[in-house]
Amino acid sequence: MSNSKHILENIEPTNVFYFFEEISRIPHGSGNTKEISDYLVDFAKNRNLEFYQDDFDNVIIYKSENISNENSSNLNNNLNIEPIILQGHIDMVCEKSLKSSKNMELESIDLEIDGDFITAKETTLGADNGIAVAMILAILDDNNLNHPPIEAVFTSDEEIGLIGASNLDMSKLKGKVIN
Repeated sequence: MSNSKHILENIEPTNVFYFFEEISRIPHGSGNTKEISDYLVDFAKNRNLEFYQDDFDNVIIYKSENISNENSSNLNNNLNIEPIILQGHIDMVCEKSLKSSKNMELESIDLEIDGDFITAKETTLGADNGIAVAMILAILDDNNLNHPPIEAVFTSDEEIGLIGASNLDMSKLKGKVIN
């Protein structure tokens, strides 16, 4: 893993960019997703959330609804609230400049701030779905957020042919709405 300082700590929303930086420290190119899959499992375990992990490195994290009393009347006091599905993929395209000696299977991304942009030094950033994964983790981490039940689906190896999604056991999901 790279240095322990968080260079994105002052970028809003801070909780989202905290998780983006955390996952950027984990090599997670297509075909190399076991470590980030295990990170997601540890995330769930540390928050006492139910989870499912398969042999393809897909992970589903389940979080029960959190509805305050003032918002329950908006839901017609329906005790059978349908879960929503939040989905992102955990692999990234790993490319680097010709002058880079980075081993992207073993080394983390070196994040940089360039004006208003977050970039990676001499490599791809992995932000296309890295930010989706970070946003979902921030939602799961927030115990003050009002929400229906959540099924957070993290699929693997999407950049090389939707392998994770194609092999996901859909019987593990109850939700019908995908956001």
